[in-house]
Amino acid sequence: MLKNALLLAALLLPACFAQAHEYKAGPLLIGHPWSMELPPNAPTVAAYFTVENKGDSADRLISVDSPIAGQAQLHEHIHADGLMKMQHVQAVDIPAGAKVSFAPMAWHVMLLDLKDRSKLVTGQRFPMTLHFEKAGDVEVQVVVQKQAPEHQH
Repeated sequence: MLKNALLLAALLLPACFAQAHEYKAGPLLIGHPWSMELPPNAPTVAAYFTVENKGDSADRLISVDSPIAGQAQLHEHIHADGLMKMQHVQAVDIPAGAKVSFAPMAWHVMLLDLKDRSKLVTGQRFPMTLHFEKAGDVEVQVVVQKQAPEHQH
C-alpha cells in the first residue's frame, strides 16, 4: 500500500509543477507568464506575469513583443470619472526590492493584431519577449489557461 502511494505521488509530482515556471534576467525574476483562453473571434488577448527585482537598483519594462501578435502594448487600469479604464503606458517601473504584478484589472500586456490563434487555446504556450531597460531581453513562454491561476501574487 505504501509503495503504491509513493509511486502515485512520484507520478503526480511533475504535474504540480507543469504550470509553474520562472525566468531570470539579471536581478529580475519573471514568474508564471500566463494568458486566458478567449473566444476564437476575440480581437486581442492579455498576458500576465510577475516581475520581482532582487537587485539594488530599479529597472523598467520598456516594451514587449510576440510572434503571435502584430503589436504588443503595456497597459494599466485606472479609476477615472468613477469608471475603470485601460490605458497604454510607455514603460512600467520595477523598483529595487519590489515585486510588480501584471494581472487582470492591473498592469498587463495587451497583444493586438493576433496572427496565430492556434496558440491561444488551453494547454498551449506562446513565446513573448520582455525588453527591460537594464536587464535586457528575456523570452518567456506564456501558458494559456482556461481560467486565472488560483494563487496570484
